Amino acid sequence: MRFLLFISTFLTLYSALHFYAFLKARKAMSLAGCTGVLLVIFMLVMIFSPVIVRLLENFGFERSGRVMAYIGYSWMGLLFLFICASLFLDGISLIAYLARMVTDKPLSIFAFSSKFAFFAAVAATALAGVYGSYEAWQIRTEHVTIPTAKLTDSEGPIRVVQISDVHLGLIVRQARLGRILQKVKEASPDVFVSTGDLVDGQGDHLTQVVEMFREIDPRLGKFAVTGNHEFYAGIGLSLDLTKQAGFTVLRGEGMSVSGVFNVAGVDDPAGRGFDVVKEGPEKTILSGLPKDKFTLLLKHRPVVDENSLGLFDLQLSGHAHKGQIFPFTIIVRLFFPMIAGLYDLPSGSLLYVSRGSGTWGPPIRFLSPPEVTVIDIVPGKTEQGVKPNPS
Repeated sequence: MRFLLFISTFLTLYSALHFYAFLKARKAMSLAGCTGVLLVIFMLVMIFSPVIVRLLENFGFERSGRVMAYIGYSWMGLLFLFICASLFLDGISLIAYLARMVTDKPLSIFAFSSKFAFFAAVAATALAGVYGSYEAWQIRTEHVTIPTAKLTDSEGPIRVVQISDVHLGLIVRQARLGRILQKVKEASPDVFVSTGDLVDGQGDHLTQVVEMFREIDPRLGKFAVTGNHEFYAGIGLSLDLTKQAGFTVLRGEGMSVSGVFNVAGVDDPAGRGFDVVKEGPEKTILSGLPKDKFTLLLKHRPVVDENSLGLFDLQLSGHAHKGQIFPFTIIVRLFFPMIAGLYDLPSGSLLYVSRGSGTWGPPIRFLSPPEVTVIDIVPGKTEQGVKPNPS
């Protein structure tokens, strides 16, 4: 029921964006006859393209699904950029109009014609789209150092490397994954973690990436949690692929690793809609772990449970992609105020939110580059807001 509500809401909003773009195009180019009909047909196909892609994938038409995915999702990103550029120009025109009403002085420089505004928005969209496609391939390595009194010189330092939101599927495949994992290898992790949305497609055609993951064998292990897209893609296949890749999947459980540190992980709440989520109170999970050891909490969404504060030292999350395509960042921040980077939390806990390592939907990232995160947990005293938890 929730899924159907999500789909209907998405299609309604996506249709409204297409209608706005169609009106802009018709006003600028006086569309008529076959041209207008063809544009309407194209837009209708694009509106339903995410559904078409999933159906093609489910019925085994992988090649067709991949082509449709590239076209449909690229269009989605470009349409969003076009809408933003058009609204920006509309805003300037509105301000100029109001200024003329108040001052009775025309601001002709800002009186854009419909044709100029349309093609200016198209040009801006093209430039942003090209750069965003390039940026999506530029995997950055972000470094964070966290001193803690819970790690002795003989036990540490510990290097944790985090990937998140890879979204393996029809678009993100071996080539993109290879660039991500190369960054992981270069960091030489002691611990390798995935904080959800590793999988975003049918697992049957993704088995070839398993060996790429198995080449990475850190001394203290590999751990993963589910994201919402593992459930959308099919939790059974997603878990099988993640485990075959060598990850220990933590689903509402915690463990002590080699007596050096603790790690715990929880399922994404999206699993509730599929009645397969494994969950228990975070406080209960974390309370059962040794309090004198550094505790790492893996949780897909950058949401903090107030009851867990002080029971973990560092929560690693993703999900928000930092909006992926600016200015969508502004909208995402309304739902997830802690959208990217390191945050101090009460009771000495910390949260790090990854921008994500891959892309969801549009193969574009604009002013939100993908990342692989290297976190060095080092023995030492707390510095500026980085405080050890009370025993």
